[in-house]
Amino acid sequence: MKAIQFKSFGKPDVLEFVDLPTPVPAAGHVLVQVKAASVNPSDVKNVSGHFEHTVAPRVPGRDFSGVVVAGPDEWGGAEVWGTGGDIGFTRDGTHAEFIEIPLAALARKPATLSHAEAASIGVNFVVAWLGTVDYGRVTKGETIAVIGISGGVGGAVAQIAKARGARVIGVAREEPLAGSPAARLIDAFVPLDEHTAARVRELTDGAGADVVYDAVGGVAFETALSLAKRRGRVVEISATGKRRVEFDLIDFYHNETQLFGADSAKLGVADSAPMMQAIAEGFDAGHFEAPVIAARFPLERARDAYEAVAAGTRGRVVIEMA
Repeated sequence: MKAIQFKSFGKPDVLEFVDLPTPVPAAGHVLVQVKAASVNPSDVKNVSGHFEHTVAPRVPGRDFSGVVVAGPDEWGGAEVWGTGGDIGFTRDGTHAEFIEIPLAALARKPATLSHAEAASIGVNFVVAWLGTVDYGRVTKGETIAVIGISGGVGGAVAQIAKARGARVIGVAREEPLAGSPAARLIDAFVPLDEHTAARVRELTDGAGADVVYDAVGGVAFETALSLAKRRGRVVEISATGKRRVEFDLIDFYHNETQLFGADSAKLGVADSAPMMQAIAEGFDAGHFEAPVIAARFPLERARDAYEAVAAGTRGRVVIEMA
């Protein structure tokens, strides 16, 4: 099979377009023919050596959409999708023509999405679901402030929160991409600056947000805490620009703030499957929309795809197999 592989860590130019043996699925596993796979910022970081547990040589890639070509009869020919914090890291990933995954990792692709659209969902929607539903416990009538609304995760959070009946305040340096689901769904947009907290308080009658989903973290962490109402929930998934943070502990405990960390990389491809199935049901019911695909590349041009993501392309970048 054709695949992208890196034997050493570095910039996207370490990626090689190679021929590798097509996997033969072990007992309890299946073989999926990958039709499309997205490139996430974490894939770029993986190739650069950011993750200590990754061992080269490795085929990178977390998200995929494809067709089962070897496995139990009931799954034969099924269109499936998935993501995982193991594939592309501790086991070969999705930037190849085929991938072997556990039977327990199978989740049917939404019928409403093309393979390219389905491949653009995984990481962003899983970490959004983890923080919005499992930890944030967003419910109908609540207000959620989403820091990083213009990014892929922020847009997914907005969709999930709106489907659950919440009011969404988007916070970012720049407004969401025109035409994106986030641009249409947010109830208000607040610039991320020194006036963010005051503006969110104005929009919530002085109370603050029930839930704050901070997809930026680091430099935005103190702002995130300041947006939460009494006994509000704050979810952190990143540490942009600043790994160590400081905050007023007295203000924190007086406000009885609940603070959560959410890390989708801890979820293997089999662990993520139940969430992917729930997300698929949301797409098929018309509750969710696929994000904007900014660029598509064939597998042999995977380096270009990685460079586009590294440069900060707005919208999703997808690799489509021949």
